[in-house]
Amino acid sequence: MAREPRVPRFLAALPAPVRWLALPLALSCTVVVLLGSWGAPAKIEVPTPTGRAATYCQALAAALPQDLLGHAREDPSPASPYVAAWASSPRVVLRCGVERPEELNGEHAEDISPTIDGVTWWSEKLDDGGYRLTTTLRRANVEVTVPGGSFANPLDPVAALNGLVKANIP
Repeated sequence: MAREPRVPRFLAALPAPVRWLALPLALSCTVVVLLGSWGAPAKIEVPTPTGRAATYCQALAAALPQDLLGHAREDPSPASPYVAAWASSPRVVLRCGVERPEELNGEHAEDISPTIDGVTWWSEKLDDGGYRLTTTLRRANVEVTVPGGSFANPLDPVAALNGLVKANIP
């Protein structure tokens, strides 16, 4: 003897065509909600260096790797020689030619900053748990944003890029 499927009471009160569409409609709504929550990456502000700083940044852009610690390069659109990004979900972003961080003019100017092979990086802790590291004492400021959770050590991407920064930006 075959067992007849039971329909929940709230669905049994509905007309048959509505009951038949309930499950596909619920699944479709779930897919729409999930796809809607996956937004485009945040817009990256492109710096506009001038003079020698622009030349240094263009040289750095030409030297940047297509792969950063196992993460492929996915530059934002439109492309700029002053911005590079590597997919690490969330992504690491390098911006060259940024302004000197305002915080370096205040009480944080004397904070300890890591120096890697002669390049000093001033770090800021971000709200998402990541870090923004900016070079100091260079002819063009380079900023690397490392989102929280993208690497075990937020200095790993900076260390990987440090030699290129040193070679291209005096």
